[in-house]
Amino acid sequence: SNYYYKFYYVKMSTKFFKIFIILVITSFIPNISFSGDLMLGKEIATTVCSTCHGLDGKATTGGNSAITPNITAQQKDYLIAKLKDYKSLKIDHPQMSLIAQMLNDEDIENVSEWYSSITVEIKLPE
Repeated sequence: SNYYYKFYYVKMSTKFFKIFIILVITSFIPNISFSGDLMLGKEIATTVCSTCHGLDGKATTGGNSAITPNITAQQKDYLIAKLKDYKSLKIDHPQMSLIAQMLNDEDIENVSEWYSSITVEIKLPE
């Protein structure tokens, strides 16, 4: 009977070790479901956002142009958080709340991917 317990222990230890290895390996693989689709994001930016924010994220004359923020190269998580806040009315804005409510979570992810993927070069004054 003591042999049975040793065998069972080794067998279970091997199973847990295999599960552990699989978890470790998969933790280093990027999660595709959480990364936005650039082309879908560009489509949303073009059709929904560009009137005020421009396709490049640089505010244009649309909307309240004097207070329309530039969103060029803004951090993705920040954009997602703000769009969700507008959508839930945590931030109640006459234009942005309506626009954000038209977007589903995937749209928000994708358009945030688009604007956050834009790169800029910072040049200090001489």
